[in-house]
Amino acid sequence: MAPEAIKSLLMTWAEPQFRAFSMSLMPGVSHVLGVRLPKLRKLARELARGDVDRYLQEASDATFEEIMLQGMVIGYAANDLPKTLARIQKFVPKMDNWSVCDSFCGTLKFVEKNRSFFLRFLSPYFKSKEEYDVRFAIVIGLNYYRVPEYIDVLLQKLRRVKHKGYYAQMALAWALSMAYIKFPQETEKILISENAFDDFVFNKTIQKICESRQVDTQEKMRLRGLTRK
Repeated sequence: MAPEAIKSLLMTWAEPQFRAFSMSLMPGVSHVLGVRLPKLRKLARELARGDVDRYLQEASDATFEEIMLQGMVIGYAANDLPKTLARIQKFVPKMDNWSVCDSFCGTLKFVEKNRSFFLRFLSPYFKSKEEYDVRFAIVIGLNYYRVPEYIDVLLQKLRRVKHKGYYAQMALAWALSMAYIKFPQETEKILISENAFDDFVFNKTIQKICESRQVDTQEKMRLRGLTRK
């Protein structure tokens, strides 16, 4: 499907009210049409069955949805690991908001069966100077490495994140809170005993843990008492 045809189709799916809602969640992002994710995912699956490299080479970056679509296609077409890594490497710099980043990460299901292989590729992104490179690494870690055999590796990667960008730090707090819910002892060691994070990340992590229904009231009271002033 040619880029013009894709844009035309997206325009027919665009909803002005959904556009306004989406933009309210992404301050500073204005190139939004207002297409719902299920429709983008359906189109992405169709495109992933075709000539993916040609599509990615010709695809337009003019709108939020067209960029989102590229990331989804990469995920759905992930059947050749070296080729997929090359596609990911070219796509990551296009991310300029949390929604594209997080949806892209959620589509890379192939990582679950290739954790060791992918970790070598992912590691440099944790140390990047680019905010969404770092968020990409953190969200991939949260989605696919929060498992017993990788939790210690993940926590060590998270403790080395130094980027001060808001969306990188919010992702860091999110990942730490989710790690705590599943692996409380391991996460508390790095979060509290080793005091490995600054006040913003620490307090946001505690806040997010306390918002979870999977943590009991007594534990929440203890953690709230540790909040830094």
